[in-house]
Amino acid sequence: MGESFLNDMNNVRTSGVNRLKTFEWRSSSAEETDAFAEKLGSLLRAGDVLTLEGDLGAGKTTFTKGLAKGLEVKRTVNSPTFTIMKEYQGRVPLYHMDVYRVEDEFEDLGFDEYFNGDGVCVVEWAHLIADQLPEERLELSIYYEGEQARRFELKPKGARYELLCEEIF
Repeated sequence: MGESFLNDMNNVRTSGVNRLKTFEWRSSSAEETDAFAEKLGSLLRAGDVLTLEGDLGAGKTTFTKGLAKGLEVKRTVNSPTFTIMKEYQGRVPLYHMDVYRVEDEFEDLGFDEYFNGDGVCVVEWAHLIADQLPEERLELSIYYEGEQARRFELKPKGARYELLCEEIF
């Protein structure tokens, strides 16, 4: 990761009454996104939950592929759109969920077993199951800023995730 990458990582702001921090980072390419996600993945541990929001094609799966590298996953990671979840083995398991097609947000699909399990959970379109998500998690939103450019907002919910963001930023 180059110096400009690290300089961009210092863009942090604190928002709102709750004093929840929002960390922002910008990527100008899929390769930069991959490197950022890989670094984050290397810091994750069993029980961590990340949510991913963003328009179709914003880079949620690209981000998850980089995260998987940081978790030492050897298999090819792809979107679980039609299966809801894919599981990958690495130094800890990666549970990659895409809940876009879940019709009833209260349907019991056993998510809590994964959220409280022995792996890292990444949930795409997480707002669709908001009431099932653990209170503590790292929320990531990806925004288009050009053909290849993206802006990432990371909102830690809980002390573990605040420390994680402070470490990566």
